[in-house]
Amino acid sequence: MRIISGLFKGKKILEPKDINTRPLKDMTKESIFNIINHSNKFSINLKKSKVLDLFAGTGSFGLECLSRNVEFVTFVENYIGILPILKKNLNNIKEIKNYEVIEKNILNNFNFKNFKTKFDIIFLDPPYKEKDLTQLIASLLNYKILNTHGIIIIHRHKNQIDNFPKSFQIIEEKKYGISKIIFGSYFN
Repeated sequence: MRIISGLFKGKKILEPKDINTRPLKDMTKESIFNIINHSNKFSINLKKSKVLDLFAGTGSFGLECLSRNVEFVTFVENYIGILPILKKNLNNIKEIKNYEVIEKNILNNFNFKNFKTKFDIIFLDPPYKEKDLTQLIASLLNYKILNTHGIIIIHRHKNQIDNFPKSFQIIEEKKYGISKIIFGSYFN
């Protein structure tokens, strides 16, 4: 795994040694950023974006955002098998300081009211075994931590069928190998 573009292009990202973490593949990550940059279905200015990386894992998505000069990234991860790798990946790029790591379980009574900012991009990459994201998506929308024109990006197994809240609108969905990427936002 590596950072594919921007200031730190080519920088290696340490990978997990266990099988409980499924890192975002470079091809999928590149496709996500191509859609962010070139979609006519939504408009995101990466350089002015605040990003929330939920189930951050190795930090691959958030690191890519930082390499592309986003304003700030909040990483949320609680799995003790991956936290040291996430922190090493962040420490390996000494030039970046515009991030924070929150070591909490996003699915267990996480208090979204604690966020002092609204995000332009919220990225969710839960374990494939996590079957129901309904409550999590509802919480993200109910606490209004997504900016009005922001997007939620969800990385799922291609066969997973999700029941999203009515207030969540799917903008675009793409399949890559065994995974799919869902781009969505508030329903207006």
